[in-house]
Amino acid sequence: MDQQTQVRPKEKIWTRDFVLIVLANFFIFLGFQMTLPTIPLFVEELGGNDQLIGVVVGIFTFSALLLRPFAGHSLETKGRGFVYLIGLAIFVVSVGTFGFLNSIVFLFLVRVVQGIGWGFSTTASGTIATDLIPAARRGEGMGYYGLSGNLALAIGPSLGLVLTGFLPFKVFFLICAGFGLIALLLSSRIRYKKVDKKQEVKVLKRDLYEKSALKPSMLMFFITVTFGGMAAFLPLYTAQKEIPGIQLFFLFYAIALMVTRTFAGQLYDRKGHQAVFIPGTLLILVAMLLLSWLPNSMILYTAACLYGLGFGTVQPALQAWSIDKVPINRRGMANATFFSFFDLGIGFGAMLFGQISHSFGYSSIYKASAISIFLSMLLYFFFLYKDRVGAAEKR
Repeated sequence: MDQQTQVRPKEKIWTRDFVLIVLANFFIFLGFQMTLPTIPLFVEELGGNDQLIGVVVGIFTFSALLLRPFAGHSLETKGRGFVYLIGLAIFVVSVGTFGFLNSIVFLFLVRVVQGIGWGFSTTASGTIATDLIPAARRGEGMGYYGLSGNLALAIGPSLGLVLTGFLPFKVFFLICAGFGLIALLLSSRIRYKKVDKKQEVKVLKRDLYEKSALKPSMLMFFITVTFGGMAAFLPLYTAQKEIPGIQLFFLFYAIALMVTRTFAGQLYDRKGHQAVFIPGTLLILVAMLLLSWLPNSMILYTAACLYGLGFGTVQPALQAWSIDKVPINRRGMANATFFSFFDLGIGFGAMLFGQISHSFGYSSIYKASAISIFLSMLLYFFFLYKDRVGAAEKR
């Protein structure tokens, strides 16, 4: 009994620094989520079409993708705080600049800069969170950490769409940057893990990914492809079909995400990824099929709930899986690998669906998204088969 009593304090999740990283994550995601459905509207105001919307949305994630490996290295050699604070500062300045632009070319360039800040800050924040969470409760802790982003998602897109209805884009983007600034101030109070100088020699300069994180990261790619189509084109799709309630779509989606965060991480800790991946991807698959149909607002809200339940079940489990067997000095690279594939899926989806919508219409986006989810399920079963064959050969 005494030994159990001594162990319990070490298993605590809600420490001072964990609360700070959760709050900082909420505010940076709030500023980001407010821009998610409004950037396409801004591109339209500047005279762009669906193809340009896909490029502007996609280039952000591709620039983040290219920088994540460098962010992963810097987390181990320069320190968590250095990478996180630099990333947040770049994000704040770039978003605050949006409203002063009057050309899609300049918007394209500043979106590249924003992606750099986003790549550094989100890679760092995920790694900081994993540093602070006890290993035995990592799935649960990452679920709680993810709730901050989900809460921002519940508020951000709807708030962004409402504010752009009566505020000029210049003021709107300054507000978004202001939330990023709050995140920067909060993060400056975190006590970060110090760099172990002995570990610097173990971080190879040409090492661009963490091998043990590849399987969950590849699965995440096929799932986030769907998010690229949903975030960039769903407001335009519902407007074309004259279906009201796009603001409530993001609200229902985020509420469903938050519901799953309360138990999905714990289920992963107890049962493993097999207990959450297939149920979660099935829910996302049904949501995509409903969006490809989309006859009315009720189906829109149903799809939002199913997508939120599915994504909220799968994403924290895959992120926890990606770092489960990684040495402590490789957590930064594992998170960089995971979010690189995360970004690649969103960016690839946005660009691909920009072309698909231009040629075949918006509903085709969600049919293609359903195919992407089905491919992730096939790939998952292939991984399970390979693991079982490998385990049998070792016997």
